[in-house]
Amino acid sequence: MACRVPVGIHGRAGRCDPPCAVGSRLTQHGGSSGIIDLEPSYASLAIRTMNYWLIKSEPDVFSIHDLAKAKRQTTHWEGVRNYQARNFLRAMQVGDLALYYHSNATPSAVAGIVEIAGTAYPDPTAWDTSSDYHDPKASPENPIWSMVDVKLVEIFPREIPLDELRTVKALAGMELLRRGSRLSVQPVTATQFRTIEKLSKKSSHRPA
Repeated sequence: MACRVPVGIHGRAGRCDPPCAVGSRLTQHGGSSGIIDLEPSYASLAIRTMNYWLIKSEPDVFSIHDLAKAKRQTTHWEGVRNYQARNFLRAMQVGDLALYYHSNATPSAVAGIVEIAGTAYPDPTAWDTSSDYHDPKASPENPIWSMVDVKLVEIFPREIPLDELRTVKALAGMELLRRGSRLSVQPVTATQFRTIEKLSKKSSHRPA
């Protein structure tokens, strides 16, 4: 699974991602926009679209509370070894928001929100032979895998367990809730994101 961890601390990103032989290539956001004569703020307004995501990390490897203790509450999200998940990382833009999901936990649950603080760049653990995420096909010249930087925004007052999420009608169709889904990085809609954010502020949820 993709997990955001401080430099030198390995996440368990890859453990959530089943191998994927083929992955569709997404156009990476960023780069030259063609708008060069505008002030940066106006250029951003012209091209910026907020995207929402969900990223998974096993809490015994790197929890959202570990992120809160990291320098500047920021870390890199290393170890993604699934092409589709990697392409989602490459599609992320600075300022996008992501739900932080504790996977393989008791219970697995959404624990808070992070912000994408740095767009995708090569993941050096891929060619580090001592890393759990080593890929013999990767090298500095052919990195294959990417990671992003994430920064803590909020730890929810309460974690929202997977079983509770399954009872919420507004979340029907969410990738996380699809049977057999194991992607450690996945997009969510604005409605799904806001619904979960609101649930976190409630002491309990009554199925509608």
